[in-house]
Amino acid sequence: MESAGAYGAGKAGSVAFDPVAFFTHPRTVLRLMSWVFSMVVFSCIVNEGYINIGSERLLCVFNNNADACNFGVTIGVACFLGSIFFLILDVYFPSISSVKDRRRAVLLDLVFSGLASFLWFVGFCFLANQWQATSPDELPLAQGSDAARATIAFCFFSILTWGYQCLLTMNTFKSISFMEDKQRLLPKSPTTLSLT
Repeated sequence: MESAGAYGAGKAGSVAFDPVAFFTHPRTVLRLMSWVFSMVVFSCIVNEGYINIGSERLLCVFNNNADACNFGVTIGVACFLGSIFFLILDVYFPSISSVKDRRRAVLLDLVFSGLASFLWFVGFCFLANQWQATSPDELPLAQGSDAARATIAFCFFSILTWGYQCLLTMNTFKSISFMEDKQRLLPKSPTTLSLT
């Protein structure tokens, strides 16, 4: 049996990538869902989130508030790129043998997931409030209303996926900290000599 290195990692380069195990892992499924949700949010706003009524000037469908559309696009693109980055990090994570690097990767994931969950909550509240304040007279033929509703719904779904990712990462961080304390406090027992 091969001995495990720091935090359950094998020696660098010794871990073979198993795509089935990777894509069925709950963290990977959540990252892919978050990736899709963020793509839906920013693409709905970019494609149908702006209308022009009688002029060339584009107005945001969320109560003509450009800040609402800009916030949705910004958080959507940031979480889209963050999901890709952390998916790549998850692929390479088992081959990272440095204790400090593994801990930094988990801590970075924890901070980003928590921040993303909070920003999606703020975005959901802000966009829902602006959509509620939008009068039907501002949207002729309900132009862009389906995209606005989809944006708000997927903001809510993103709160759940990023929040659960934050909880999973917190559990990983706790187990890493426990293993580090155990290794520090309980040194390895001396090897016994066998007489053969």
